[in-house]
Amino acid sequence: MVLGIYPYLVMNGNGQEAVKFYEKALDAKVIGVQTFGEMPGNPEFPTPIEAIDRVMNAHLKVGDNDLMLSDTFPGQPYQIGSQVTVAITIDSVEKSKEVFEKLKEGGQVGMPLQETFWSPSYGQVTDKFGVTWQISTQSADNE
Repeated sequence: MVLGIYPYLVMNGNGQEAVKFYEKALDAKVIGVQTFGEMPGNPEFPTPIEAIDRVMNAHLKVGDNDLMLSDTFPGQPYQIGSQVTVAITIDSVEKSKEVFEKLKEGGQVGMPLQETFWSPSYGQVTDKFGVTWQISTQSADNE
């Protein structure tokens, strides 16, 4: 039985910055951050120095939802943004505007926040890390 789903974002060496950015932009609570340097050591495969501070796994709580994040391991391929889209439902137009504005800092608006037939305020923005977000407002009037 599936109990829920959550997005998992993959960064390319800037995972620590991403954790702080999403904590602020989404009012998230950081549950935990583990780096590759915190992994148990293996003498046959020592952790390269450039991997030590990269995020192996980060868990953020956004409202009642989980957001997971990691960095690529140095030398591994990385494809910016298009592999993940995250949908966020927010309970007020005002908060949707606030989150949208924070996420668009250094990013690009795909669809400005606007009223749609399913939401009083919906928009799409790709943030400075290349992750595309769908911001949707669900108020008591449109449930």
